[in-house]
Amino acid sequence: MFAVYAAEPSPDAPLDSLTVGERPDPEVPDGWVAVKVSAASLNMHDLWTLRGVGIKPEQFPMVLGCDGAGTLEDGTEVVVHSIIGDPDWGGDETLDPRRTLLTEKYQGTMADTVVIPARNAVPKPAGLSPAQAAVMGTAWLTAYRMLFTKSGLRPGQTMLVQGASGGVSTALVQLGRAAGMRVWVTGRSEEKRALAEKLGAHATFEPGARLPERVDAVFESVGEATWSHSMKSLRPGGAIIVCGATSGPQPGADLQRLFFLQLRVEGSTMGTRDELADLLAFVANAGIVPEVGLELPMEQAVDGFRAMLDGNTAGKIVFTH
Repeated sequence: MFAVYAAEPSPDAPLDSLTVGERPDPEVPDGWVAVKVSAASLNMHDLWTLRGVGIKPEQFPMVLGCDGAGTLEDGTEVVVHSIIGDPDWGGDETLDPRRTLLTEKYQGTMADTVVIPARNAVPKPAGLSPAQAAVMGTAWLTAYRMLFTKSGLRPGQTMLVQGASGGVSTALVQLGRAAGMRVWVTGRSEEKRALAEKLGAHATFEPGARLPERVDAVFESVGEATWSHSMKSLRPGGAIIVCGATSGPQPGADLQRLFFLQLRVEGSTMGTRDELADLLAFVANAGIVPEVGLELPMEQAVDGFRAMLDGNTAGKIVFTH
């Protein structure tokens, strides 16, 4: 079958491992289903896979892509839930110590076909195109869990999103606006801040700028470069919800501010299958149009990977097939 895959780990030059070609057709175990892929979206996780992070050398070659949308054999349109856990685990699958993502142990979505457990094929709402649906499973699901499961925010409260143009950030802006939050965003350039305002941000600021007032929650995926600003921007009792650390994982903790103002710092990773179903329903019911910044044929995947590696993102990058 046609596939976009990582041939081998390439820590210093990830695109050297990126291969567009043929891979063996997958087998379908009992309890699993084959999804004919219509679209797959790109995540930072795919660049880490090319570098060999989070995947054992013997797992290569590995078809890339955590996210996807497509059709089952009977024609049912579905969205892929990419977390695969222990079948005997009965709770939140994001807490399953044996959980894995597509592209870590199992082949990913950037191919003619992806094989997943039957429960991981979530029905796609009619109002979403395959390209729009393909962005839901990682970035949008991460944003949904951060906002609605972890933050404790209520409609009318103020949220700050650090970083204006990445997939999680744009999803947070669109979800927060639709849910009735006051949405503030920081962005490194006028272009990125303009994108956030177009998507619904009430106000945008340069990184590190003094805000008009303190906020109820900050949503962090940047890490070291923005952490001090995030801590100083919170009202007493506020929360920072963290899903990543693209600029580095070791900021100063600012513990005196943390305990004196009784701030809350909470990590958040992906989301559950039920949260994905709720996210899809919310997006459809609210009429949200997910921001797709770049849409390319899967055969041109290298161009999308290069754009992400260079930081040229404005919403999600999607490959159609």
